[in-house]
Amino acid sequence: MESEKFYYDNKIVKYFLIATAAWGITGMLVGLTIALELVWPSINITSWLSFGRLRPLHTNAVIFAFVGNGIFTGVYYSMQRLLKTRMFSDKLSYINFWGWQLIIVAAVISLPMGYNTSNEYAELEWPIDIAITLLWVVFGINMVGTIIVRRVKHMYVAIWFYIATFVTVAVLHIFRSFELPYSWFSSYPAFAGVQDALVQWWYGHNAVAFFLTTPYLGLMYYFVPKAANRPVYSYRLSIIHFWSLIFIYIWAGPHHLLYTALPDWAQSLGVAFSIMLLFPSWGGMLNGLLTLRGVWDKVRDSAVLKFMVVAITCYGMATFEGPMLSLKNVSWIAHYTDWIPAHVHIGGLGWNGMLTFGMMYWLVPKMWKTELYSKTLANTHFWIATLGILLWAIPMYWAGFTQSLMWKDFNPDGTLTHPNFLETVTQLRPFYMMRALGGLLYITGVILMSYNLIRTAKIGNFVPNEADAAPALLNPKKGNKGEHWHSWLERRPVQFVGLSLIAILIGGIVEIIPTMMVSSNVPTISTVKPYTPLELEGQGIYIREGCNNCHTQMVRPFRDEVLRYGGSEGSPSKGGEFVYAHPHLWGSKRTGPDLGKSGKGNAYNRGESWHYKHMIDPRIVSEGSIMPAYPYLKNPLDYSNLESKISTLRKLGVPYPEGFEAEAEGLLKTQAEEIYQAIISQDTEIKMANPNMELIALIAYLERLGSDATKVLTTDIQVQ
Repeated sequence: MESEKFYYDNKIVKYFLIATAAWGITGMLVGLTIALELVWPSINITSWLSFGRLRPLHTNAVIFAFVGNGIFTGVYYSMQRLLKTRMFSDKLSYINFWGWQLIIVAAVISLPMGYNTSNEYAELEWPIDIAITLLWVVFGINMVGTIIVRRVKHMYVAIWFYIATFVTVAVLHIFRSFELPYSWFSSYPAFAGVQDALVQWWYGHNAVAFFLTTPYLGLMYYFVPKAANRPVYSYRLSIIHFWSLIFIYIWAGPHHLLYTALPDWAQSLGVAFSIMLLFPSWGGMLNGLLTLRGVWDKVRDSAVLKFMVVAITCYGMATFEGPMLSLKNVSWIAHYTDWIPAHVHIGGLGWNGMLTFGMMYWLVPKMWKTELYSKTLANTHFWIATLGILLWAIPMYWAGFTQSLMWKDFNPDGTLTHPNFLETVTQLRPFYMMRALGGLLYITGVILMSYNLIRTAKIGNFVPNEADAAPALLNPKKGNKGEHWHSWLERRPVQFVGLSLIAILIGGIVEIIPTMMVSSNVPTISTVKPYTPLELEGQGIYIREGCNNCHTQMVRPFRDEVLRYGGSEGSPSKGGEFVYAHPHLWGSKRTGPDLGKSGKGNAYNRGESWHYKHMIDPRIVSEGSIMPAYPYLKNPLDYSNLESKISTLRKLGVPYPEGFEAEAEGLLKTQAEEIYQAIISQDTEIKMANPNMELIALIAYLERLGSDATKVLTTDIQVQ
């Protein structure tokens, strides 16, 4: 059969590769900045550079800008060659590129401005969510279209993982983005409290699974064999790896909510599938490492392979640690501590970062038809990056152990040894300094790589349209006698997409639908009422400033937490406390104390004047605090969207009475005046011109937290 000549589009790969390096440096510099802000709080010099606003910018820049562009780089290069065809549409390719960069720029602008949904890894507001959806459809059409016009009969394993990534990220993003706007740039999520928390961590865990893991497994299956010049170790193992991984992964999200107000059956389901997840994850790791059997001498001499070996090893470490952290007795120690960021960064810096670097070092000489400018610089980058990962992660593991042991330490008489949360914080500064040093080393390595690759490109000759030839695929569905059963599916991309969709939907349906539909999962509490207008504005400020990045609102049924945070009743948080909380704001990390029951009438409450001084300058009332100062919260409160907020929440089921909007402004001013009078009566040294300031609204919200909850009468709660 006569071969057809065609051309691969290398230009789109070059664009994504450049964006990967540029956004990688940007996102990591933001990460270094917030790491330093936890050592020296004075670095929080202005509102848009404060820790709470920059932290979501860091995660979004690293995940969606650095890793996202890395995914597109590898997919657009490998897919064309695996399918022996140019991408389905050049126009769609470049819409994908420029649209993705505009979305990133929108995130860079909006997050420091405080436009933030508070949903971890999904902080971007509704207009950007819509743009992401449209761009993801563009990418999907281009990918599936390329598969359909392929010149090879069977889809290689890397393509399977690309398909699963496209399908699952689409489902996750759309479901997490169910939100109702109340202004051009702000919205409330459709779900509240327990349901919102479940949706969040169903999304959050699987965003890690299907954006940071499955596409990179596809890249591993392509670039590791290419770099080693060896076939993948086991085709059969790759089949088991793929189908078991995508089916099991989607169930594991509830392990982020152990010991919370989430129904126990959902927690247990998440734990069970998290443990099962170990087996397919390590199957993939072994398939990657064993591909290098017989070429270990080559690994020693090749910086590319060294990066890839460390990447796969970090993948194995992270996917072992994840199931272990899902065990309740381990989560009891680790959750809400710095152990969790250490675990995440083994995956982020080690798995995603190192595989990206190895891929880029392999791609640039290939695409520019030359040798790497400096193998010495590449090896230097490898060792600096590896040392940076160790200096980042090890101190954070140590910090996590320190936090947990201090939180749970009791005196012989049964009282807390460290009742003041700040005692823990002051012990962590050396670990935070070492983490910043590790991050600095890691960024230095990325800068070295960028210089090395730029010099490589300058001495090479880039080929934007690379020629190849292959015969046309006349009968894509026709099989060969005696072939493996999976080959039948590989010849049918539409059926493959459909089966992948079914595999990932089963777990989501089983976990989410019962929690949404069965009211007994979240018993209501009669005394819990919707937020007042002023408290609603305060909640918005709490979200805008990213307070949920450092403070949780979930007292778990542990003896130490009930004593320290349990309020006047000394009880854990109940699901009924959050039925009107859009969003839930339970948080995932305690850099500061839990605030779930810090409101008026509870034992942990400090009073309005303490809150005022604490927000203006935390060091005034808490020597050694690493919390940013918020003097700009003296700005006048803008409540122009108040009526729209109330109307939107009513549509979502919050029982504000009809016509309440007309009364809201008056009620807001009355409550603000009450808090204003309380502050100046409690501390005569505080001088305020009037109560119309953002800080008054934030204090109203903080004084509300947990103040209207009552004990659960229907069940006994066992304190661990």
